[in-house]
Amino acid sequence: MNHSVAHTATMTNKVAAITLSFWIMKICATTLGETAGDLLSMTLNVGYAISTVILMSVFLATLVLQLRSRHFHPALYWLVILSTSTAGTTMSDFMDRTLGLGYAMGSAILVSCLIVVLTVWRLTEKTLSVNAIQTTRAEVFYWVVVLFSNTLGTALGDYLADDSGLGFLGGAMLIGSLLAGVTTLYYTTNMNRVVLFWLAFVLTRPFGATFGDLLTKPLDGGGLGFGTIGSSAVLAVILVAMIVFSVRAHKPLGRLNAA
Repeated sequence: MNHSVAHTATMTNKVAAITLSFWIMKICATTLGETAGDLLSMTLNVGYAISTVILMSVFLATLVLQLRSRHFHPALYWLVILSTSTAGTTMSDFMDRTLGLGYAMGSAILVSCLIVVLTVWRLTEKTLSVNAIQTTRAEVFYWVVVLFSNTLGTALGDYLADDSGLGFLGGAMLIGSLLAGVTTLYYTTNMNRVVLFWLAFVLTRPFGATFGDLLTKPLDGGGLGFGTIGSSAVLAVILVAMIVFSVRAHKPLGRLNAA
């Protein structure tokens, strides 16, 4: 790829570069999505169905702005990520609890949906690399995958914390260990970088879900008892601070190649 083509690709790719700060912000955003979704549906007693309608509307509104934008805007990008995470939280809870599917069945359905979308995306665009998202169609595939992975993360996180018997801390430690394993594979093997990226991307969501539950749930329920309001406020401050940093930074921190 010559210099002019590379420059054009950089300018037209509207998703975040895969950096160390990206992964920190992703975990923070998905954890905030869990606590904020629970804040709306449970703490404020809005309910899973109505909360899902509200948050899916927010997601669609932010997605339209993202798709209409011609360049990458960090604040808008992370707003869409956060909206998929909060909507995914309540949508998963609606499936698993209100509809009575249960965490295992809900996770299985969402895994199947995620695999289907990734397969169609791969067959259509010939690549799943986030460095090659330069068309609206590819970007739509990207955000559908993000939404499904974030919804799956809540179901899988709840399954690990409740049905598996690991508890919130055990579930977070298990997913954290898997993430550490993916990181080790990245640095020690030549395994396909796109595969490793999507494994890490999907795993950060259940990690955020279990970690969010660990923060919010009461002490007698196996959590740390910070509550949804306090946890959401702290996570929001951290995320906003990192977004401001990413906007002002001239160079990404620790760029990792995802393709």
